[in-house]
Amino acid sequence: MRARHLSLLVVMIAMAGAATAAGQRTDTKPPSLLTASLAGSDNYKAYCAPCHGRSGTGDGPVAGALTKRPADLTKLAARNNGAFPSRSVREFVTLGNPAIAAHGSTEMPIWGPTFRSLEPSDTLVAIRIANIVAYLESIQQ
Repeated sequence: MRARHLSLLVVMIAMAGAATAAGQRTDTKPPSLLTASLAGSDNYKAYCAPCHGRSGTGDGPVAGALTKRPADLTKLAARNNGAFPSRSVREFVTLGNPAIAAHGSTEMPIWGPTFRSLEPSDTLVAIRIANIVAYLESIQQ
């Protein structure tokens, strides 16, 4: 058994040496969870689409694993007499809504604090959220 552990150790050292020789760093930190882009569509795809789907209809790849189906974000204006509720959506995304159990729970993060934990600039957090809201307005049916 000891010989097996020694063989495994030798293989691991050889792999680390090969990675270093190939110019790959083995001590790099993991990539940031924050997307580099501030564009609303890019942030939507990264943070919202897994649950709400690429089209915003609530059919993302994670939706089936949730206890509550994600909202159809393409009908926000329709549910508000045809006017997109920008302010309400921005507040909802930023602060959550205790009346809706899914938002702010482990199933639906509140993005304001999440972005603030990843982004050092409050200004960039506000821009990121404003751009997501503008993107949501652009996909209304």
